[in-house]
Amino acid sequence: MSFVDFMRSTAGRVLRIVVGIALITLAFSVGGAVGILAGVIGAVFVLTGVVNVCLLGPLFSVDLRGRPKAS
Repeated sequence: MSFVDFMRSTAGRVLRIVVGIALITLAFSVGGAVGILAGVIGAVFVLTGVVNVCLLGPLFSVDLRGRPKAS
């Protein structure tokens, strides 16, 4: 199973959401600039998991939804 196949699966979506929530929790406990950065990254992870988008997909020659690009 490739990275993109995993990230577009249900397990990949759940993983992104869980990691995002963990980063947001970390942001509240750390505070400051590092906390803000962790919170923003966590929010992006949660958002991409909820809407089922893989931002790294184009790096692996697939679109944001994980489908191969049309040639």
